[in-house]
Amino acid sequence: MVSVASLFAQVLSLISRRDFSKAVRRRDAEKAAKGFSCWDQFVAMLFCQLGGANSLREICGGLATAMGKLRHLGLAKAPARSTLSYANSHRPWELFEDVFHSLLGQAQAIAARHKRKFRFKNPLRSIDSSTIHLCREVFDWARYGRTKGAIKLHLMLDHQGYLPGWACITEGKVHDVTPIKTLRFAIGTIVAMDRGYNDYGLFGRWCEAGVYFVTRLKSDAIYRVVEWLAVPASGNVLSDELLELDSIKGRKECPHTLRRVVVWDEVNGRAIVLLTNHLGFAASTIGRIYKERWQIELFFKAIKQNLKVKTFVGTSENAVKVQIWTALIAMLVLKLMQLRSSFGWSLSNLAAMLRMNLLTYRDLWKWLDEPYAYPASEPLEYAMPLFANILDSKTGGT
Repeated sequence: MVSVASLFAQVLSLISRRDFSKAVRRRDAEKAAKGFSCWDQFVAMLFCQLGGANSLREICGGLATAMGKLRHLGLAKAPARSTLSYANSHRPWELFEDVFHSLLGQAQAIAARHKRKFRFKNPLRSIDSSTIHLCREVFDWARYGRTKGAIKLHLMLDHQGYLPGWACITEGKVHDVTPIKTLRFAIGTIVAMDRGYNDYGLFGRWCEAGVYFVTRLKSDAIYRVVEWLAVPASGNVLSDELLELDSIKGRKECPHTLRRVVVWDEVNGRAIVLLTNHLGFAASTIGRIYKERWQIELFFKAIKQNLKVKTFVGTSENAVKVQIWTALIAMLVLKLMQLRSSFGWSLSNLAAMLRMNLLTYRDLWKWLDEPYAYPASEPLEYAMPLFANILDSKTGGT
């Protein structure tokens, strides 16, 4: 007999039901609900992500075939397609954002006990966005162009555990810089970002707040060099300079001394011009910080390959945001399991193996450490009726 529930039930146990209930009350998410709770909706949408379901039919059908295993998930029965569709369209997507932030605290506590690959005292964050293209005729609210539709997923990655620390979903035409202007960072934080986030007003505010940034300098930037710094004889650093912005807008919005570092990218065979306000690090460290920004690109690649964020089971704006926030919750779950496991999972392999064993009965944490050591079993309460049926068929029911 297996003393635990299915892997999916144990994954759901990572979500605090108390915090979930508080979020439901705070958002008034179950107003006029008739038998289909927000927890039922959350379980169904997380099953969509972790189970790889492509449609409402697959979500509801997959749960319906689980039979008695549903009670371990907190469900009385599998939802109907129309019920789940209505809930995704009308219940506030902000509830799923609250669940994400609740689980994020748990993941950050575990990540804090792990050593970073790139070691220095300052917290490191990367910011980027990814465009998800949609059919304009179906998703008519996602305006991007005359004939195109798209949304943007804006993300901040915490390099302590490579966890998504903040996310925002906007229309595709919203500029990358607009959502991050509301972010606040602790003193000493280093923010790595691509050239699309060049904003002199933002840079000025960060300089005054004690926040450091590393980004690429625009080719048409107007500046004057105030000091040339020494460059190591070996390494990939080509030049290191202190500068001041010399355009009218630059002098007004960011009247601070900045630093221009040029490093050689051996992989692509090109020079990369970096801009930062950190004057203390070695130039090679500035180059490594920007190289570490590539982790957020890998995060976007992982979430698009392993979870459902490119095709959607609903067409309304609310339903799309519900699905994306559930994908981010699923990614946190995978990251949390990866951090707690001693096996050395890659994220894609863990997602695939969990999908194949989602409703099998194993101890989750033993399975994570030794995935090939324990065969799947059925609990005694299901094995006994099955044995009785086989016995009856052989004895004729006598």
